[in-house]
Amino acid sequence: MLIGRTAPTASVLVLPGGTDQSYKPFSRTQPAALRMYPFTLSLAALPGVVVRQAQYRVYGWNGEQNSPMPCAQAALTELLEAHPDVPVIVIGHSMGGRVAAQLAADKRVAGVLALAPWWQHADWRHINDDARVLALHGTADTRTYARRTAKGIRELRERGVDAEFVAIEGGGHALLDHLWTWQSTAVRFVRSFR
Repeated sequence: MLIGRTAPTASVLVLPGGTDQSYKPFSRTQPAALRMYPFTLSLAALPGVVVRQAQYRVYGWNGEQNSPMPCAQAALTELLEAHPDVPVIVIGHSMGGRVAAQLAADKRVAGVLALAPWWQHADWRHINDDARVLALHGTADTRTYARRTAKGIRELRERGVDAEFVAIEGGGHALLDHLWTWQSTAVRFVRSFR
């Protein structure tokens, strides 16, 4: 799904979550995709912002197959080619946060917003040094770990990356609590690139 206006000042790729192991076909109506539509739509409403929400082939990461990466890379390439002179921001939830970190190895990615990211194997180390990184993680998340996210942000800062960690007190994994905080932070982050 591609949403936006002509002559953008920023491009955003929204990356839904998934799961560790699954070859179930990815669907636009599964919860991982649905929970990202409010982000996609609110960001697309910003003047000068074009937004694309990625769709994967299957729902799982699937070990070394890195199943979501080819589709996500194709979506990023499409945004970069369509709007080569504007900053690109990747926003990922859970597994999408892992995808975002790996896509951000590309120096053309200017920003990474990681929402309760599943940074499994120090995925933050892929992020290019010039990107600005913001990670939000709920302290009550039992599926992915706020401590690991905070560690990744500390490591990025030690490397000289402009990176910040925000703990959402009592926040869970599904982004269904503290809705205003998750959404308004995403909007402010994207606005800061325009």
